[in-house]
Amino acid sequence: MIIAAGGGRRIGGPEALLHQGEKPLVSRMIDTMAEAGCAPLVVVLGAAADQVRETADLTGATVVVNRAWGTGVGSSIRAGLAALDDEAIEAVVVVPVDMPGLTAAAVRRVVALPYPDVLVCATYGGLRGYPMLFGRRHWSGIATLASADVGARPYLLAHKDQIVDISCDSVADGSRVDTPELMALYGLTVPPQRVGV
Repeated sequence: MIIAAGGGRRIGGPEALLHQGEKPLVSRMIDTMAEAGCAPLVVVLGAAADQVRETADLTGATVVVNRAWGTGVGSSIRAGLAALDDEAIEAVVVVPVDMPGLTAAAVRRVVALPYPDVLVCATYGGLRGYPMLFGRRHWSGIATLASADVGARPYLLAHKDQIVDISCDSVADGSRVDTPELMALYGLTVPPQRVGV
């Protein structure tokens, strides 16, 4: 699941519209997840969803539009989990779109244990980050506790002894682009937005 719904007020536009060169970052993230063997792919859009659909290649992904995107990442996680209605899916890996340094190798490390009762977090420098893997048995609890801009954090804190930490330092950069300085570092741009989108 790729969370690409935020308005990106700190970076000047919606994260899903970020471009690295000519390619939207959301399309790059779909490629990364597919290369890692993740299927089915769900992309949760929100801010500027229509413009994202027009500019990004979302082929191979189920697109869910979170109309409540302004309430924070918690509502996007709930929307994405609700779209995963195939009972055969035992776990979901969650990534935000604003991680240009994420690699398929990091995703593969985290998804190596796709069981219904698993909770896995990538770590960078000993700190938890994305990708995160949520086993199906946790989805209801995550959806219930996911809130505002902290997403699944309340659920993860309540179940911290069950989390498996997987170091991804050597295979990915866990930085999230949330400042103009990081946008410049990664060569990211936000194209002009249409008014009223």
